[in-house]
Amino acid sequence: MRNLIATLVIVLATTSITGCTTGQKQAAGIGGGAVLGGVAGSALTGGSVAGTVVGAGLGAWGGYELTK
Repeated sequence: MRNLIATLVIVLATTSITGCTTGQKQAAGIGGGAVLGGVAGSALTGGSVAGTVVGAGLGAWGGYELTK
């Protein structure tokens, strides 16, 4: 349950941050990257909150870079 809450917080925070970007394509890339990164980070670290947060951050950055 704790991991689910952490993941939801990350998704909501990322969604609010992507609202500040100018392009819809870029916002979708950042949001999608954050979600996928968070899920991957959680899975790779056995559900740790730190893994989820780091994965979401790296995923958001990757999504941003791919849609630049």
